[in-house]
Amino acid sequence: MKIKVCGMRDSENLQSLLALKPDFVGFIFYSKSKRFVSDFPKVDFPNDIKKVGVFVNETIEEVLRIVEKHQLNAVQLHGEETPTYCKELIESSKKYHLERSRNAEFQQLQIFKAFSVDDDFEFSKTEVYQKVCDYLLFDTKGKEYGGNGVKFNWEVLQKYKGKTPFLLSGGISKIDAQVIKKIQHNAFAGVDINSGFEITPALKNINDIKEFKNNLL
Repeated sequence: MKIKVCGMRDSENLQSLLALKPDFVGFIFYSKSKRFVSDFPKVDFPNDIKKVGVFVNETIEEVLRIVEKHQLNAVQLHGEETPTYCKELIESSKKYHLERSRNAEFQQLQIFKAFSVDDDFEFSKTEVYQKVCDYLLFDTKGKEYGGNGVKFNWEVLQKYKGKTPFLLSGGISKIDAQVIKKIQHNAFAGVDINSGFEITPALKNINDIKEFKNNLL
């Protein structure tokens, strides 16, 4: 099961997190977020931990600029981005790389697409994203684009019939490990955690994450 820790910002806090070896670490580049990253933490990343940039309705040009600047491995789209946007982002990332990094090996940018889920969510909306995204992310529908700290009814996940793997998000805390382990779904790939493990916005409780990971895996 994969673990993505989102909303990181502090360098020392991030360094402690990397010692736990999560699969993905998310950095939020949405200026209205309490976890917005204005100064990217100066930390050396192991090759096996992927950096994910989180964006909300941003232009492709700006996304690629930030991807290149911080050497991100993936982007998480948390707004109303269309399948066409996702496809254009992938194609543009290849072109962008060729124009600027001719001698570096190209690693295709992974795409995460987030959906705001409640009891009435129509999972059929995800069908058009199946071929243009590496992961889907099911988060709780709320006032904000993510980070609301509230769970949705996880039983509705059984309505998802797609094959693209998904991450579960929204209000997850360390007490949820045993329940998460019982989720039965062929496409369930892991969890995305954030506010349920925070001391203050963007500052994570590393001990809680360690306990959660040990109980989950």
